[in-house]
Formats: sequence, structure tokens, C-alpha cells
Amino acid sequence: MAGIYLHIPFCKQACHYCDFHFSTTLKRKGELVQALCKELLLRKDELNEPVETIYFGGGTPSLLTTAELKDIFEAIYKNYKVVSNPEVTLEANPDDLSTNLIIQLSKSPINRLSIGVQSFFEEDLKLMNRAHTASEALNCIQETKKHFDNISIDLIYGIPGMSTKRWQENLDLAISLKIPHISSYALTVEPKTALQKFIETGKVPPIDDALSKQHYQQMLTTFEKVGYINYEFSNFGKPNYFSQNNTAYWTGKLYLGIGPSAHSYNGVVRKWNISNNIKYIKSITENKLPQEQEILSKTDKYNEYIMTGLRTMWGVSVKNIQTNFDEKFSDYLLKQAHKNIEEGFLELKDNTLYITKKGKFLTDGIAASLFMIN
Repeated sequence: MAGIYLHIPFCKQACHYCDFHFSTTLKRKGELVQALCKELLLRKDELNEPVETIYFGGGTPSLLTTAELKDIFEAIYKNYKVVSNPEVTLEANPDDLSTNLIIQLSKSPINRLSIGVQSFFEEDLKLMNRAHTASEALNCIQETKKHFDNISIDLIYGIPGMSTKRWQENLDLAISLKIPHISSYALTVEPKTALQKFIETGKVPPIDDALSKQHYQQMLTTFEKVGYINYEFSNFGKPNYFSQNNTAYWTGKLYLGIGPSAHSYNGVVRKWNISNNIKYIKSITENKLPQEQEILSKTDKYNEYIMTGLRTMWGVSVKNIQTNFDEKFSDYLLKQAHKNIEEGFLELKDNTLYITKKGKFLTDGIAASLFMIN
């Protein structure tokens, strides 16, 4: 099975922490949607497997009109074989989700909404320069629940000035709303973002890694008590509500990335589109794919499997390493893992390596220690 990811590179305003590709100028939105549809046509032979997930990311996909969404769905269903009941996710901002739009989306092929809440507190939203208010976040979730069963929200922890008490109130409110899936990320300072500048000039306090770790551990404990499964480092789902789209990425399935800056993977080659709306539209109009690509070596694939596998509840299978690579890789893995196992950061169970609770916040660093360097 395979997935299609569509990058919608438009936002009403720039969040201070974001380094994704987007534009706050919407005047070329119609042209870009038509370019997406044409790219879907140009690349129709790249996926030889049925499509089981369709994901609209961004940017802010909820800025699309229902007519624009209809055009994109027509291009997908005309050019690709789609399973009978695919998971179709749309990322949405609370300020876009009017009752009317929610109802319209519920009548479309979209069956899952991922809502960018980030925080239920006004001071956090203002610091991050989010376009919505805390009351809009709460109201849109309550309205969305009337029309959608499969809902996810995003939350951000480690925000300067966010106490453990306020973070707990965020978690408790999310739980009280009975949201079946929550993605939660530590606030990070990306290069060339407004947040970086504000920290450098003293307008915003620096990120406190110790606080972020405390927030993360607090979240693990809180969500575990009420039945959320931490199936990936940043993702918590009730049974039967794991994101099929994200799980496909972590388990190495094929996906096609459509739109400026979107990435694709076919098991051997990784491709990515140019991160420029105007150049992207021009190139697609001329029937040219504005892409770069890299062919992944065996070592690249091993390192990616280690990174993604350790972040998930399924861990890293030593048997899979032996089968898909060779014993040189599995022997190296076990040798490198030995120290982390002794220190209680990793556990080897049923020939599979798992991150322990003690090591969970250090997952990326532990994975890097297992990488094979050419």
C-alpha cells in the first residue's frame, strides 16, 4: 500500500517558530492548486500500489475552498487506484473551522481532521503568533466532534513561561474533550525564524531543555493513565485511532509527495520538490518536475530504519536487520546497543530493541549512537 501527501504552502500569518515552506500571499492559490492537479497527472505512473492514505499538510490546508479540494480529489481518483476506504486527513487551523466549513468537509472524502491547537492558553498562542484564539480552539473542537469521529490535535510543550501547572491544564483539557489522537511536539528554535531572533535579542527567554523533558514525562504519565498509547515518540492514540499516514512513514511504506517542498520515497530513491511556489508553478506548467533526488545506500536505509523504528512502539527488529541488510549490520547494531542496554535506555526483548521509559526523551541521540558511519 502507498500514500499521497499534498503540501498546501499558504498561511494567513507566520508562526514565530515555523520553518516549513509557506507563503502568506494567497493570490496564487488557484494557480497552485491547478499545478498540484497537473503534478498528480504527470506522476501517475510512479505508484504501482493502491493508495490507502491521502494527507493534506502545510502550510494551512484549511485555507482551500471546497471547490479546490474537489479538483484535487478528482485528479487523485482519476489517476490513481485508491482503496475503498482510505484515511483522508486535512490539517486545519481553529480559526478556519467555521460550522459551515466543518459540515462541508464532512460531506467530502475527508474523514480525519488534524487541528493545530498548540495550546489552550492565550499567552502561549500570542508568543507563537498563532492566528487563532484559545476560545476558537475550544469551540471548533466541540463543533468538529458533531461531524467527525477521527480527530487529532497538535499541542506544543516547552514553551518559555509555560509552567508544569499550565501544561497539565492543557493535557487535562484535551483529555476532557475526548479527542482520540494527540500529537505533541517540543518547541524548538529553528534557524532564521522569528523565534530565534527574539531569543537572541532577549525578547523571549531561551528554551529550557530540562523543562521540555519534564513536560514530556508529565505527558507520558498523564496520557498513559487514561488509555492513550504512545505509539510514536510524539504521537498518542486511543486503540484504532493511530494515524495510518504517519505510521506508513515510520514503517517504510511508499509515498508520493505533491506540491512545493514535498518529499517522496519509493523504497530506493528519495525525491523532493523545489521550495518556491512561483518556480514550482512555472515548471509544472511546462510539464517539468521541479525535483532533486538521492539514491539511498544500504547504510542510509539502515540508519533511517534505526531512527524511525526506535521512535515507535514496534522498535527495531534484529531479524529484519539480518534479513533486509546482513549480519554485519545486525552484529554492529547489537555491539553499539550494548552500552545503552546496560544503562537502562534500551531493552532487547524477543530479538527486538525498544527504547525504555528512562531513555524515551533521549531517543534521537540514542538512535544516532547506533548509526553506521561510512
